[in-house]
Amino acid sequence: MKKIGLFLLIPLGIGFLTACAALQNLPISLPGVGTGEPTELEIGSGLKEALNVGINQGVEQLIKSDGYFKNELIKILLPPEAQKVESIMRRYVPGGDKLVDDAVLKMNRAAEDAANEAKPIFVNAITGMTITDAKNILFGGSGAATGYLKDKTLSSLTQTYSPRINNSLNKVGASQAWKALADPYNKFANSPAAALVKDAKPINPDLGAYVTQKALDGLFFKVQEKENDIRQNLNSRTSQLLQRVFGLLDKK
Repeated sequence: MKKIGLFLLIPLGIGFLTACAALQNLPISLPGVGTGEPTELEIGSGLKEALNVGINQGVEQLIKSDGYFKNELIKILLPPEAQKVESIMRRYVPGGDKLVDDAVLKMNRAAEDAANEAKPIFVNAITGMTITDAKNILFGGSGAATGYLKDKTLSSLTQTYSPRINNSLNKVGASQAWKALADPYNKFANSPAAALVKDAKPINPDLGAYVTQKALDGLFFKVQEKENDIRQNLNSRTSQLLQRVFGLLDKK
């Protein structure tokens, strides 16, 4: 009896593993989508398609000139500890206004320049999605797909993104602009005159880690924006598969 039970379990186990592998190898759209309730594989494929739409549209908006700089929701400003720097620079340092404005512009240019580097890392995370992941994401509410993506990619994305952001900062002159801002400020902060100004303390001239974090925050913000649009807006479900899969949410 034990041998018979074992032989019965083997094909069941193979079937489960085959289903997981099938989901990982699914294209982002399925030919001949049915008209009844979506299957589990269709749900998986639909979630992959939604994430790919969110990534592609979000990244395309960010890599354009002013993709960060003219979006007030994700625009990268000076670090919080540098807000006092900005005030002092504009008030006490000759040419300080231009130095501050130039540093802010070029930080955003660096983020725009580097944004496209996230795509292959995101694609790997989407490829690894299981049927269980897909069902949990679909019914997980606003931002669930983006949250999954963030959990799966943030660590490796930061490690990969950081040197590229630094390269971009150098490429667009942001590091130089920040150093041009930090050097005269630190000179002032270390001078006897700084004793008369509250909180005039030297700052770290290394900008890379801060811009990397803010750039990734903006990236995930745009992906979630697109995801939630697909969840809430029927017109944004631009394929039959998206309509069927996300249509399940309309019945809740």
